[in-house]
Order: sequence, then structure tokens, then C-alpha cells
Amino acid sequence: APGGGAEGSACSRKDTSTPSFLDAMIARTGCLEQHRQLQECMAERQDWRHCQAQLRAFGACMARRQQRER
Repeated sequence: APGGGAEGSACSRKDTSTPSFLDAMIARTGCLEQHRQLQECMAERQDWRHCQAQLRAFGACMARRQQRER
């Protein structure tokens, strides 16, 4: 296949995911794994209502992080 096949799709998938600056910002919060799970659910389901567990986990992680910074 022209363009390298799987390698090309991996690149294009990364291009459509979170910008790297946002990844870095979320990584500093310690909530990157929860964010990735939420992103994967959204990509799969295309409907945030099906991703409530992931959304709550990410929100709870971010809330804990904000409490620690106070």
C-alpha cells in the first residue's frame, strides 16, 4: 500500500487526538490515564453519555489535584 499503511494510520490517529501541549498539561496533573480512557471511549462511542464512568473518573482526579494545590 502506498504511504506505509499502519504507520500512516497511527500518525493520523495521533493528529486527531489531544494536542501535545494539552497532553503535557494533563500529564502534570497525574490524570493522563483517566483522560486517555475518556478519549478512547468518546472515539469509540461518539457520545459522551456512554462515557459517564470515564468522565467521572477524570473529573474526580482533576478535583483531587485542585484540592492538593490549595
